[in-house]
Amino acid sequence: MDRLITFAIAAAICLVFLLSYMKKLKAQEKQAHEAAKKGAIYSQGPQSQHPHIDANACIGCATCTGVCPEGDVLAMLGGKAVIVNGYKCIGHSLCAEACPVGAITMVMASPGMSADLPVLSPQCEANVPNLFIAGELGGLALIKNAINQGRDCVDTIAGRISTMRASSTPGVLDLLIVGAGPAGISASLRAIEKKLTYVTIEQDEIGGTVAKYPRQKLVMTSPVEFPLHGKFKKLELSKEELIAFWKSVLGRVDFKVHTGEKIEDIRKGEDDVFTVVSSKETYQARAIILCIGKSGNPRKLGVKGEELPKVMYRLIETDHFINKQILIVGGGDSAVEAAMGLANQNGNKVTLSYRREAFARIKERNAGRIQEYMRSGKVTVLFNSMPTEFRSDSAVLEINGQSHVIPNDFVWIFAGGEPPRAFLEKIGVQLGSRDMTLEGSNEAKLARS
Repeated sequence: MDRLITFAIAAAICLVFLLSYMKKLKAQEKQAHEAAKKGAIYSQGPQSQHPHIDANACIGCATCTGVCPEGDVLAMLGGKAVIVNGYKCIGHSLCAEACPVGAITMVMASPGMSADLPVLSPQCEANVPNLFIAGELGGLALIKNAINQGRDCVDTIAGRISTMRASSTPGVLDLLIVGAGPAGISASLRAIEKKLTYVTIEQDEIGGTVAKYPRQKLVMTSPVEFPLHGKFKKLELSKEELIAFWKSVLGRVDFKVHTGEKIEDIRKGEDDVFTVVSSKETYQARAIILCIGKSGNPRKLGVKGEELPKVMYRLIETDHFINKQILIVGGGDSAVEAAMGLANQNGNKVTLSYRREAFARIKERNAGRIQEYMRSGKVTVLFNSMPTEFRSDSAVLEINGQSHVIPNDFVWIFAGGEPPRAFLEKIGVQLGSRDMTLEGSNEAKLARS
């Protein structure tokens, strides 16, 4: 009798877990169908490195949907895992690692997925021979990916260098690296390791975009290895820890970087040597690695008063601003994170203006946090609003068709950036066409069924 009772209790527990699991799958499938109806599966596919799911191998366990740090990139549809919000994927690859049957592999999006991404070979080489592109501009958003890619590009160049040196004039640099962010620093260290003659050019400061992240922002979530310096084994690494590493790199006498210098043109001669023109100097190099990111210059709104000193586009340190009335414009992760960071400083009154009726493309963890800030009153969010004028002591917003004036000390605009498309076209780099369809994919077939 006791055994029967024990069996019944165990069966009841299993049934509860099974029902909970089935409920979760049903909710995910509903989400996937809704995404399909909205066209997300067809028109907002992955823009960079992302999971490829073998539908024949997928057993429908939903393990992959639960490990994604970005939330709802994957969902279950027809008993199979599919990509439903591909634009959120930044290539963590945890889904591939978690899949118990190996049905997921990480691949790059087709060059046709974005007209602003260059067409690259598997070695990250552009259509211009010996011109490589590493990091975000090549479609890899994660810092660890940029680090690995910068290193691998140098390895490819090192394998060709004896041939290149034999066919070009002595005294020419082996390599010129554009950009001193994660990919550029990794490439520089690898160039030292491979004994290549090189120089790295950075238009701003060492660290690239990372140097402009808000204080304590998490910048890496898995171990990564830098050439010459070994592996960062911590699973969480803050901006401050990474910048401290940048500074240690600067102390090397063989780390050759020129900051505050912008590349204006790159031309390749008949002798296959590149002539690189910067704002300060002209260089010659046998190979180029572009590590310039894809955000380019900040996109402006074209609003009256936008030229005022109080209007900014990058937030470097939040603790420099206290007891201020602050307006954040934008609805992406950068805007939301800036609003929350500034709201944590003493005496700040933070308003976030977003032109749509709800946040649509922010990370799941940010979506939860901003709701808490809104409920507590730390951040006031004005949906369906747009700034129409910035004044020295106020900002004018149009909210649901009506004009409102709010007192204001500082404005940050996070409207994205203007990709370096014109520069890439100028130097002869081929870009993808604007074909955003996934008509042949398993995801599209399942959505239509």
